Amino acid sequence: MSFASSFLSFALLLTAGFAAPQPEPEPQGLVGGVVDGLVGDLPLVEGVLEDLADTLSAASALVLRPSSVAEASSRISSVIEAQATSNTIIEVAADLVEAGLTPSNVPDAFNFVQGVLTGQNSDNNNNPRDPSPAAFPKARRNDAPYSLTEQQLRAAIYIPPTFQYGRRGAPQPAILVPGTGDTGYTTFIGSYIPLLQGSNIADPVWLNIPDFLLDDAQVNAEYVAYAVNYIYGISNHRKVAVVTWSQGGIDAQWAFKYWPSTRSRVTDLVAFSPDFHGTILADLIDAGEPLPPSVLQQEYNSNFITTLRANGGDSAYVPTTTVYSGFFDEIVEPQQGRGASAFLNDARGKGVTNNEVQKVCPNGSPGGSFYTHEGTLYNPLGFALLVDALSHKGPGRPSRLNLKQVCWNYLTPGLDLTDFLLTENSILIAGAAILATPNKVLDEPPIKRGSSPFDGESAGYAR
Repeated sequence: MSFASSFLSFALLLTAGFAAPQPEPEPQGLVGGVVDGLVGDLPLVEGVLEDLADTLSAASALVLRPSSVAEASSRISSVIEAQATSNTIIEVAADLVEAGLTPSNVPDAFNFVQGVLTGQNSDNNNNPRDPSPAAFPKARRNDAPYSLTEQQLRAAIYIPPTFQYGRRGAPQPAILVPGTGDTGYTTFIGSYIPLLQGSNIADPVWLNIPDFLLDDAQVNAEYVAYAVNYIYGISNHRKVAVVTWSQGGIDAQWAFKYWPSTRSRVTDLVAFSPDFHGTILADLIDAGEPLPPSVLQQEYNSNFITTLRANGGDSAYVPTTTVYSGFFDEIVEPQQGRGASAFLNDARGKGVTNNEVQKVCPNGSPGGSFYTHEGTLYNPLGFALLVDALSHKGPGRPSRLNLKQVCWNYLTPGLDLTDFLLTENSILIAGAAILATPNKVLDEPPIKRGSSPFDGESAGYAR
């Protein structure tokens, strides 16, 4: 039995025993002989889960970790290139574990996503400072209404002890927004948390949005909108940068669209592997199976994506720098040229650069070689563009960079093999979260409707 099928066996048993009742997937391989007698028999499920968890842990312990970044990049290239486009994030995650490319094993991942998030992963943070001006219930009259309380919105913001609250001489605040299936901490611990903390580039906080961003993306965007106004209001009125990965990019774009107050308080959006047009790979398990709401909302031309892009939402509201990989994004497709899902227009003249790393970096350079959906977070061009964007008015521009020097590295200088593996671990956590969440649906949530008229630039949701 392959490691991937063991992963799926473990996942199906876990969801059968602990998740809310859902339509059962068809058993595959070993699962067919095990699941039939287990569903609804919780003690037996727990016993088999313990045995399978021990087996998977032992298998994980036998996997040799790569000894260098070069070896790790070669392994991940082999893993992803061997995957057909019809394969799922679950199978990709399992193969990453089998190749020794994640520091966690499968049981660790499931225990994490089912546990209580604490510390730097907490989504229940105590942030007692009140912003000035107020960020709730509205920072501006024509903002959309929140469906959450201010306490809920504020609790998702993790402010590290090192944060300087916009004091004179400190770098500008930056809000790190995660992707589907992850927290801000698990998304960025191998990249922009270590790169920015203590630097003169930006002063980071991050969002640990409840339920790993798997619920309604419209609500996920509320956390972004509130965080922008809150951090601005407690940081000496310093404008913030917003740094996103994957779904975080569309959540930020939705926030800018429906909470106009945020736009004047943001200097830059730097979006890594965003899917502004959704993805044709969004059906992560099987067609017709229930999926988390935000996964359905990221299907290519979903109602959510269509609404986001309507009335100018396919253009930037703030200076925007996108960074994405045309070879090979295992989560978002298409990601090539002007047809890339990450590609954003600039009808308002705010300033946009769309940076497909293989097109920007010189041919044959490490920084323009093979990168995954998550790999853009450790790509050196992405970091250089972020620094450039935050150092100049407008977006990051490759024309201001020494591309031969920047692209000479595979990893951003300052990151190492441990950071590489931590970044790849985000896919394992996302796969576990998608499988373990009980909140799966067959249809995406309806578009919220506010009381204010919608004209593409002002308040409320679409009518």
